[in-house]
Amino acid sequence: MTKGKGRCLCGAVKFTAKNINNNVAACHCGMCRRWGGGPLIAVSCGIEVAFEGEENITVYNSSDWAERGFCKKCGSHLFYRLKEINEHQMPAGLFDNQGSFNFDLQVFIDRKPSFYSFANKTNEMTEAEVIEKYAPEQNT
Repeated sequence: MTKGKGRCLCGAVKFTAKNINNNVAACHCGMCRRWGGGPLIAVSCGIEVAFEGEENITVYNSSDWAERGFCKKCGSHLFYRLKEINEHQMPAGLFDNQGSFNFDLQVFIDRKPSFYSFANKTNEMTEAEVIEKYAPEQNT
């Protein structure tokens, strides 16, 4: 775990994350692909994330368990946040220093369209595996 800083495209929102997990994950779910035009490639930053320019953040309630934040000035995606535990998944491209990142996981792999693929060997989780692990109440 390391500390990291970053910002949106226009600089209206800046952030510091105290506990970045340097392992990068790609999410191929339909919501992430619709949100950004491709997979969300993000790092887990835990709950200790401080924002400057919070007045420029808009939050979209995308599901019962998560919300997505973006800069209302430039539209940059800022986070996918699990509501219950306040954990932030933040796009890897926002960080000033990305040199220590390691791409190691793809989720919703069974939802990935056939027109792209990554050459990296990663761990993979299906939609059912992700829901079982992160949203078990959805299985009832």
